[in-house]
This record gives sequence, C-alpha cells and structure tokens, in this order.
Amino acid sequence: MTADPTHDAAFEAAFAAMPLVAVLRGLTPDEALPVADALVDAGFTLLEVPLNSPEPFESIARLLAHCPPGVMVGAGTVLTPEDAGRLAALGAGLMVTPNTDPGVIDAGVRAGLVPLIGCMTPTEALLATRHGATVLKVFPAARLGPDYLKDIRAVLPRGTRLIPLGGIDVSRMAAFHAAGADGLGMGSNLYKPGRPAAEVGAIARDLVAEWRRLTAG
Repeated sequence: MTADPTHDAAFEAAFAAMPLVAVLRGLTPDEALPVADALVDAGFTLLEVPLNSPEPFESIARLLAHCPPGVMVGAGTVLTPEDAGRLAALGAGLMVTPNTDPGVIDAGVRAGLVPLIGCMTPTEALLATRHGATVLKVFPAARLGPDYLKDIRAVLPRGTRLIPLGGIDVSRMAAFHAAGADGLGMGSNLYKPGRPAAEVGAIARDLVAEWRRLTAG
C-alpha cells in the first residue's frame, strides 16, 4: 500500500486551515470527546493522541467516530511498524513520531498514513524526507531556539515543512513564526492530564488567535 490520497488531501486541507497540532499526551477515553470539542470549537484541525497515553487506541477510535469532517486525528509517539499498522486499521490518517526511524516511516507510508516525523539534526531531517516524511517535527524546539529552524532549513529540500514542538506557548509563537515555522506543535502548554475541557478551549482560542494574527495578510 502507498500513501492514501484521501488522507493526503485531508491533511493538506486541515494543515491549511490551522497548522497547529494539539498533542494530547495523557488523554483518557472519557476525556477525549469534551477536549476534542473544545479544541475544534477553537479552530484546531489536527489532533494527536500519543501512544503512551492511557488506552490511546480507544481514544483515537472515539475521536475518529466523533470529530467533524475537516479534523484529522492520529497518533503520536509511534515507535514501531506494528503501531503504524494498528493505527491505519482504525482508519486514522496521521502518524507522528518522536524520532527518525526509517522502518516506522516506511511502514506508515505503506499503510497509507501521513507521516509527521520527529527529528533534531540535519542527518535525521534529511533521512526522514528521503523516506517520505510529509512534515518534520523539530524537537525540542524551545531548547534549540527559533534560529535553529533557519540553520536546519538551509540544508533541507526546498518546500520542506517544519513544525517546532516543545516548550512553545503563546508568548513564543511570534519568534518561531518569524524564524520560518510552517506550523507549531502544542503540548502541555495546551493540554495536560486533568485540565478541564473549558480551560483547554480557552488556551486553544488564544493560540489560534495569535497564529491568525501572525499570518494575517
């Protein structure tokens, strides 16, 4: 199996609508729908449930059945080809990894998933692009700093999209956008276990408003 054109098109539409990825590490199945509703209402279109969360595949299944068209749901912290296959079997489209493992990328592409691949070094970034990464997740972004995006982009193929993640809150979005970020990953600054859905929604609205301000015009 090669990349699923339906998933590719859905990802491109979701990314164009709002290229902020909600990383919902620690999400439980019972929290999944209220949190998702809060995020979608705020304007988020990309939802990621890391596989080191409680019952992650159950949460993903519930989100896939519940979220409206235009919202793409997937898994993060995908570490094995088997996890990629299980994710595809659910009907999810997005696979996010914390590292650059060619075997996992290849398995995701064969299963028709859209691969958003974690990397830090130029070697990892170039390896990921050669194996079909759609977007590169630069981690840990806050420690590397915004200027690192300029450094790493200089050696990447033209048009490679970069999403920094790790330690970015609304106060740091402008610096990363100015450095060339194509989107941003939002983790514990947006969601952490036990945070009420209403609070998640309020934070999400601020993040979406800031991104729209930065990209206006």
